[in-house]
Amino acid sequence: MIGPTLETSRLILRPPTQDDFDGFAAMAAEEETMRFIGGMAQRDAAWRTLSSLTGSWVLLGYSMFSVIEKDTGAWIGRIGPWRPGGEQGGWPGPEVGWGLNAQSQGKGYAYEAASAAIDWAFESLGWDRVIHCIDPDNAPSIALAHRLGSELQRQQVALPSPFDVHRIDVYGQTRDAWRARKQA
Repeated sequence: MIGPTLETSRLILRPPTQDDFDGFAAMAAEEETMRFIGGMAQRDAAWRTLSSLTGSWVLLGYSMFSVIEKDTGAWIGRIGPWRPGGEQGGWPGPEVGWGLNAQSQGKGYAYEAASAAIDWAFESLGWDRVIHCIDPDNAPSIALAHRLGSELQRQQVALPSPFDVHRIDVYGQTRDAWRARKQA
């Protein structure tokens, strides 16, 4: 395994494997799910996404985790640290992002997995802040960011190419704010 496995009460978070490809491809074909995270994609493009996430584990030592439902063993999405190009890349900052397939949304899984991923980013990667890049029209992700304790930091930010066709808002918080909130 190229990275750690994290467990929550209902989920397993682990680096992606080739066995996750059908789940990635199925989610990539869900129009509403993909509306705010790059748009629908064919299987070959889903393969490139899976490969990119897996390659980031090798190159950077972190990336998004595959999210596995403990009860069923089903792949339900990808959540975790994301910063293409590392600190030298043009990403707006050290992100913890999320995306779950349609049937797994609305169950609290995104909050559960994102919380575990933020803990890991702060404790294991030593990040001093996290951000979330969110389309201004994506109300469910904005609500999740707020539930995680993140606040709006910047608006109408351009991502680096090839994602520069969309403007996103940046939500985030510091490690100290995260720790204080968890202790309250």
